[in-house]
Amino acid sequence: MQDLINAVVEMNEDDALALTRKYLDAGTPPLQIMDAYRDALGIIGKRFEEGVYFVPELIMAAEMMKSASELMKPLMTAEEGQGSNKVGKFLLGTVQGDIHDIGKDMVHMLLEISGFEVKDLGVDVPIQRFCDEAKEFQPDIVGLSGLLTLSYESMKQVVDALKEAGMREKIKVIIGGGQLDDHVCRYVGADAWVNDAVAGVKYCLKWVGK
Repeated sequence: MQDLINAVVEMNEDDALALTRKYLDAGTPPLQIMDAYRDALGIIGKRFEEGVYFVPELIMAAEMMKSASELMKPLMTAEEGQGSNKVGKFLLGTVQGDIHDIGKDMVHMLLEISGFEVKDLGVDVPIQRFCDEAKEFQPDIVGLSGLLTLSYESMKQVVDALKEAGMREKIKVIIGGGQLDDHVCRYVGADAWVNDAVAGVKYCLKWVGK
């Protein structure tokens, strides 16, 4: 799908959507198409770091991905025969002290495409709210997002709160952010860590047996 990757990277929105439709019509799995978008976003991110692209290009790339996801949602539902049935429930939010939402929003979009019922709490979410919402929503998975290193402590406090409430054993916890690694994952007490939205969705699908 190099043609799709190139179209996204070069900000050719019409071409990107036309190619997305072409691949969907040919029966390409939506997550495979999202892999191409992910690769394109990786290149765009590097160009941003190098000062070749700027914030408007990042926003446009996110909009292209959002438009592509809207094309995929009904096809995914028809393909899986899910109807209103969901593969699982996912509670999502950027933890207290952090207001970054690009990665979180991308995960939200991909999860819905993949058949999850998603409850997104937004950004700078207090620890207790995660716990309260988990009691009410009863998710299969909780996703904690954070880009800043100070987010790690908030993530740990959410996991500790779930333990204290007796819910941790029933819920998988995945953390996401650009600076994460195995050490942080162990410190937080999460089941998995990712710095890639598509990889995160694959973990979640595996956890719910899909």
